[in-house]
Amino acid sequence: MIPIIAVLGATKSGKTTLIEYLISNLSNEGFKIGTIKHIHDTGFSIDTKGKDTWRHAKAGAEIVVGAAPKEIAIIRKKETSENELEGIIDLVKDEKLDLLIIEGFHSVVCQRKDIFKIVAAKSEEELRRTLEGTVDPVLAITGPFAKLKVVPAGVKIPIIDIKTEGKKIVEIVKKALVKRRNFGKSRRIRYLIAWVP
Repeated sequence: MIPIIAVLGATKSGKTTLIEYLISNLSNEGFKIGTIKHIHDTGFSIDTKGKDTWRHAKAGAEIVVGAAPKEIAIIRKKETSENELEGIIDLVKDEKLDLLIIEGFHSVVCQRKDIFKIVAAKSEEELRRTLEGTVDPVLAITGPFAKLKVVPAGVKIPIIDIKTEGKKIVEIVKKALVKRRNFGKSRRIRYLIAWVP
């Protein structure tokens, strides 16, 4: 199974900023990263009205593949729910990813012990709401709340401001990947993370 990190938090809590930071730093070190983004907007479509791919789907195609010189898009026209996360993960299982980062799907991933989590929060109240019902492993806390440099009572999770301490969160992620069972089977990954203290 691909190691997975879920980034959890409310809107505007810094989830996407953290994900961009992790992708940029880890991919620069040679890690192959994939992402899954949960989109709540029921009217959302990656397709563009009037384009050929849109017309194929409108005519009844359940799966449309758009293949361009530097990008492939697979569009499946079907109803989905958060409970279908496992099937969505299966879509990328053969991509030889070193890490899959999920943004959203909180109600599904919060209880999974096989998924690492990082919580992004704007306030202590928001942090506590997100942590409520979320099981370990929680690797770190970040977001605007981290700038306050306040450690709430009972919280023993590292609180990291990615703007000033970003490298710490990258190191925490790499250490977690080393500890993940069966992760060391890939010779390339062992080389990429061999120097982690």
